[in-house]
Amino acid sequence: MAQRAIREYDAKRMLFNHWSEYFDGDFKYDFKSVLITPETDLDKLPEHHPWLLHMPLVAKPDMLFGKRGKLGLVLYKKEKPGDVTWEDVKKWIKEKMSEPVTIKGQTGYLTHFIVEPFIPHDEEYYIAMTMEREGDKIFMSAHGGIDVEENWDKVVEVFIPALATDDEIKKLIRENVPADIKDKDKYANFVEKLYNFFRDLHFTYLEINPLAMTGTQVYPLDFVARLDDTAQFVAGRKWGDIEFPAGFGGELSPEEKYIKEMDEKSGASLKLTILNPEGRIWTLVAGGGASVVYADTIADLGYVNELANYGEYSGNPSRTETREYVKTVFDLMTRNKHPEGKPKILIIGGAIANFTDVAKTFAGIIDAMQEYADKLRDVGVRIYVRRGGPNYELGLKQIKEAAEKLGLPIEVYGPETHITAIVSKALTDNK
Repeated sequence: MAQRAIREYDAKRMLFNHWSEYFDGDFKYDFKSVLITPETDLDKLPEHHPWLLHMPLVAKPDMLFGKRGKLGLVLYKKEKPGDVTWEDVKKWIKEKMSEPVTIKGQTGYLTHFIVEPFIPHDEEYYIAMTMEREGDKIFMSAHGGIDVEENWDKVVEVFIPALATDDEIKKLIRENVPADIKDKDKYANFVEKLYNFFRDLHFTYLEINPLAMTGTQVYPLDFVARLDDTAQFVAGRKWGDIEFPAGFGGELSPEEKYIKEMDEKSGASLKLTILNPEGRIWTLVAGGGASVVYADTIADLGYVNELANYGEYSGNPSRTETREYVKTVFDLMTRNKHPEGKPKILIIGGAIANFTDVAKTFAGIIDAMQEYADKLRDVGVRIYVRRGGPNYELGLKQIKEAAEKLGLPIEVYGPETHITAIVSKALTDNK
């Protein structure tokens, strides 16, 4: 499971799209929200959303970071709350897009904003839900808003076992509604329905802070959410056209974006993060757990500054998918020689596969090796392989023969060798 954050706008859109299915007419949600990007025509936007011209507004960045209010990045008043117009919003967004900002040590530009009506309210509730190994947790409080962390002692935590029945879930929620919530039945009813939405759409985290409620009208004023991206084949239709953006200051490189797009279209898992494009240690690792083990081992041996990439290819990717993934890594790896003339190190590793056909995925690696052989030789690459699983003997034999034919130094090992042994050997041989 990979938890992937989504924009506030998309979380609210998903909530509205499934409102009638989960809230049975007990509650109303008047969804008015627009997402603004650098490509948005601000002058034409009111043609599609006339309320922008007739309602007081709130604007804030929608780029996966919190504490926007405390950072001074929420526009909701000039002299008093609720006096912000569309002209004010346009001016403010243009200013914010044009100036770099630093948030948690990351400097970048604000590119995405969410704009909504300003909602006067007296009470601010807090609701959060998170998925854990043995079940889920629900957090409830009558003291939401920007100071919820300072009032965390007033937040009630409820554990929902994974096998709890609907009746048991309702009982746990209703028994634990905070005492200082005025209309406990209404609040509990909303939490129950929201929890069903949370589970069915495979959220791993959901937080509404603050939540305002006026009669049966519900206002999720601030919404943070993460989805289990491995559930896309199950819940993707309900998600709709969803985006998993990089966090602020973490914009994807073209190569990372290409692999991400491949991953989203595949039943396999394809991940790539470029850590140091000038590094000389590159990895092609099968399996998310194995990728962590290899990266940690390289770091433990004192070579973290030379680790160029982090990622995985797993879930039995096709030969074509493997070839495209490996070609992307090889393209990055062979752009420049090491400044001190040291050889580049390629570690092709993994645990013992359960169902991934090692020979098939190695065929994709061999295809890429053949295409990049000249460039790989030019940067002095040395290859170390350790793999086990279905058809591993054939895979190891074929990749060794192919590399030797192409004039690429290679050492291959099977499951009799410890998973990380090739790391220490590669680093010792190529200091």
